Amino acid sequence: MPYLQLDVNGRHEVADKKRLAHQLCETYAQLMSVDIRRISVAIREVGEGGVWRMVDGEATEVSVLMCDIRRGRSAELRLEVAKALCRDCIDILGLREDRLNVEFTQHSGDEMYHPTLGGYSPEWSEDEAG
Repeated sequence: MPYLQLDVNGRHEVADKKRLAHQLCETYAQLMSVDIRRISVAIREVGEGGVWRMVDGEATEVSVLMCDIRRGRSAELRLEVAKALCRDCIDILGLREDRLNVEFTQHSGDEMYHPTLGGYSPEWSEDEAG
């Protein structure tokens, strides 16, 4: 953890997905003050017609970025992170801002295990940003 999962319709070039994964990690690590090695990114291309939301009474293709994070970050910081991650997705993959949303799920540190980083993630503390 954190785990960022972007579900998109259609297909994107591997180089663009790699660049986006790198940028999402950089953005997230900087704003949330976390070890960048703890961040995992999945870009799931679910194909045409794979992700939908109702827009003006019509089912419309959209993208969703799920962020599984440690509990404790303020709503204001999560908003700043969401906006920054959206900018990355828009700039690199050309996603539409009005068809992209971010959802946060928050967990305690003992629900995130990293064998190569010593086991469970530490709990968030007020000493960290946000």
